[in-house]
Amino acid sequence: MANNFKGFFIALTIISLWIIHLIFLLTQPLPAVYIIIPFILIQSFLYTGLFITAHDAMHGQVLPKNRKINDFIGTIAVRLYAFFSYKNLLSKHWEHHKNPATQDDPDFHDARHRDFFHWYLHFMANYLSWQQIIGMAIVFNVMRYLLHIPTMNLILFWIIPAFASTFQLFYFGTFLPHRELNEGYKDHHRARSNNYSVFWSFLSCYHFGYHWEHHEYPYIPWWRLPAIRKKTLLAPNKTGR
Repeated sequence: MANNFKGFFIALTIISLWIIHLIFLLTQPLPAVYIIIPFILIQSFLYTGLFITAHDAMHGQVLPKNRKINDFIGTIAVRLYAFFSYKNLLSKHWEHHKNPATQDDPDFHDARHRDFFHWYLHFMANYLSWQQIIGMAIVFNVMRYLLHIPTMNLILFWIIPAFASTFQLFYFGTFLPHRELNEGYKDHHRARSNNYSVFWSFLSCYHFGYHWEHHEYPYIPWWRLPAIRKKTLLAPNKTGR
């Protein structure tokens, strides 16, 4: 029974830490520069955790026994992240799984610009909407002029970490695992995994870099991917790397 709720408790922990840390950063005087940078990195990591939580919800792994609560948690996570539509992300994410690294994959490049920068811009343009931008602008102004949160705090701890986490998610969760190398793709997942240790895999992107395993076993939550990766490495017939 405990395992059925583990994903739920992990999700609530990430969301709670994101909220608590952000409130602390927005309501305190700016610290010295050498302290600001670690705070930005921590908040960026928690932003990434929000999206990974929503991603697990899309696979029904936040609360497998209750899909309504599972999807509610996913919705909360992407709303906090950047006013994303959970329904829209869910649809696009399963298109990614059905057609990985092809022109039918909403996460893939445009077939002409395969470098990191152009691919990232194409990726972001495919997911961002004017409604989100307007919503974020309204919230920014509410926090600035009604709640009297300093502009610099908002920029450093609300805006910059959100953008930084998009680079983290894209680089470790899309660009590295799905870019085509000289030897081409090896199977229908058209994906590969990194060889980071469990510790660095977690810090890099909540084990999202164990990407071949995620495609092979899409109903495994992020926190169980290291165990699946270990089994993959011990299985000589597996093509994930």
